[in-house]
Amino acid sequence: MASPYYEVFQETRNTGIRIAYLTTPGGYHPLHWHEELEILYILNGQSAITIEGKKYMLPKKHLMVVESRQVHSTYAYDEVSMFICIHISKKHMQQYLPDIEAYKILCHPESITDDQFPAYLEICKQIEALTRLYMENPPTFLLESEGLILQIFAHLLQHFSIKTPSPSPGIGSIAMERLREVISYVEEHFREPITLDDITALLGLGKEYFCRFFKKHMGMSFLQYLNEVRISHIYQDLTLSDMSVSEAMERNGFTNQKLFNKTFKQIYGCTPSSVRKKRPE
Repeated sequence: MASPYYEVFQETRNTGIRIAYLTTPGGYHPLHWHEELEILYILNGQSAITIEGKKYMLPKKHLMVVESRQVHSTYAYDEVSMFICIHISKKHMQQYLPDIEAYKILCHPESITDDQFPAYLEICKQIEALTRLYMENPPTFLLESEGLILQIFAHLLQHFSIKTPSPSPGIGSIAMERLREVISYVEEHFREPITLDDITALLGLGKEYFCRFFKKHMGMSFLQYLNEVRISHIYQDLTLSDMSVSEAMERNGFTNQKLFNKTFKQIYGCTPSSVRKKRPE
């Protein structure tokens, strides 16, 4: 999908760079993907980022990179999550490095080596400088922000990337493309009734094969994933609006009250009504 539902970005001109300074309710943001490479920097608390089935912990004042087109989800453990999110289009970066698509950046706190740590620390300082720019908002904000982000990206390429030959399409890439297609479809249509027939027709697969395929690659059934997407939107509505629980359910396509209450508590550790009651006035 072109723009994941929970991210609202500020363009820094037509450069392929977008940046968001976000304060959002904590909790779970379901699996999604986007064409751009993503840099996440947590300003408070701790979050878990799951990338194509592998979970990484991201503490406060640390960064990690999600490569372009990688399927990922986030879980913020604090009631309010503050972070910087930068999207960089590799297509636009081809003007600087024509074979940019061959470079894969591997950067998260758990993988930093002693040799990489000084560069990692320097990048964190550059992102802190972005925060100060945002707070001060000088007339040169966009110009300085763009320059800093290009420096950050260059340092990531220099110290945290590997260059690989472009692989021919294989089973793994075909599977990920199918998953991205399912995720995009659900994000566009989750408020409507969605059946297995809809998804299997979209992919041209049989029901039994699709169910096995989805469970293998996503670690959950398709119905569970669909419910989690709907519940994450309901959670946002309960924390950011005056909607009642029933109104939020109806708006986001959830019709089973018992299943909703059970799944909501599994994901967020509380009841929907308690979220609604503690929403700040």
